[in-house]
Amino acid sequence: MLTPRSWLNLLEPYIKACEVEGIKANIAVDLFDLKIAKARQTDLDGLPILRFETTIGEEWQLFIKHSFDIIASVVGLVVLMPIFVVIGMLILLTSSRPVFFRQTRCGLNGRRFVMYKFRTMVNGAEEKKKQLEVLNELNGPAFKMKNDPRITRFGNFLRRTSLDELPQLFNVLCGEMSIVGPRPPIPEEVDKYEVWQRRRLSMKPGLTCLWQVNGRNNVDFGKWMKLDLEYIDNWSLGLDFKILLKTVPVVLFSIGAR
Repeated sequence: MLTPRSWLNLLEPYIKACEVEGIKANIAVDLFDLKIAKARQTDLDGLPILRFETTIGEEWQLFIKHSFDIIASVVGLVVLMPIFVVIGMLILLTSSRPVFFRQTRCGLNGRRFVMYKFRTMVNGAEEKKKQLEVLNELNGPAFKMKNDPRITRFGNFLRRTSLDELPQLFNVLCGEMSIVGPRPPIPEEVDKYEVWQRRRLSMKPGLTCLWQVNGRNNVDFGKWMKLDLEYIDNWSLGLDFKILLKTVPVVLFSIGAR
């Protein structure tokens, strides 16, 4: 049972009595109604303090994660550059310019950045989205639709194989994204989030995540949010490695892709 803040003064005499008798006393205190961060006890030169954190990773773990992101993105861009060129040429041959699709997304703590993808839709797709919103198959602010008429024939292939996501390696290199992390939402979706859902912005967004290896587009919005929060609450370098291993068959066999 959590002790309300209003009870602390009433408990003080009992705490002092325990102190005099040398009895250890533990109190579960409900100091703050936290929706995003978590409180952790630490100390500063012996002075007990509360630290409010949105992630559980230690600094050295986050440093290793960031270092891996930089190395992986550089290697990926160098090795995959011929594929970039081929995909770019095929987009120009099968539809038109531009080759890349740029869209504002929300990253760590809601900071906005421009995310890159290979263009898979017809030009003016964002304007046409308003006409299709009634056909949204998700029960939340995100938009997903089977047989979206805005997707080009070659774009459908790029989506099924996840090749359209490759340009996001540039975002990883720039530090805006990570290899593993919750997928970055658009600002319009974030504006509709409930407070508890904003906690998914407490880690840098990634190319792959639990959502992608647990059904991808077949997962509804509610479960999508829970998977992202599960990832944040249980984050470790080992979990990132497991997600990367699971991503390989998901991408190769287009599991959950539309």
